[in-house]
Amino acid sequence: MPRMTCRVALAAVLLCAAVAAALGGKRAPIPDDLRDVIDDEEDDEWRRYGAPPSRGPGRGDGPPPDLSRMDPAALQDELLRGQTGPSFGFVKLRPGTARSREDVVGIATRWSNVLRTGSVDAKFVAVNFGTLMFTMERGRDILELKEFILSQDEAYEFKIGDRIFRRPGDPPLDQVLDKPQKKKRHKSRDEL
Repeated sequence: MPRMTCRVALAAVLLCAAVAAALGGKRAPIPDDLRDVIDDEEDDEWRRYGAPPSRGPGRGDGPPPDLSRMDPAALQDELLRGQTGPSFGFVKLRPGTARSREDVVGIATRWSNVLRTGSVDAKFVAVNFGTLMFTMERGRDILELKEFILSQDEAYEFKIGDRIFRRPGDPPLDQVLDKPQKKKRHKSRDEL
């Protein structure tokens, strides 16, 4: 107990000494007339603040990209990049997984929240047990949305208008859904 009171007393003395030194230290005088003061502390970023952004290559300055020499994937990305208004589309969830209504709503809510933290304003709504619909106000974020959706395990394909995107190597969803149907048909024929 005596050690505790010594430590507390020592801490109090050191605190008082620090406060006294801070209050008793010399202050730099600031004159009332500041006409002769040179303010050169602004950097270039501060000077550009509030100015309209300069347009870099690919944003309107310079020649447009040569679309005839682009591969199809780059062409689709270029077309998506030019989309600026509101957009909507659909995400087909990976087939073969049994989901309840709460599961699908949970996926939609989780994806909306994660994208919002990345400053992508997309809202997902459950359409049925295997489909989500999304809406977004700023179409220029569509590439980030595409990258996010295709990185999710639950997503199989992503559709905007007539364009369908899926992971490389994944067959079209119609082929995946036809496989179990064909097996059922062959099984029923064998039983007859």
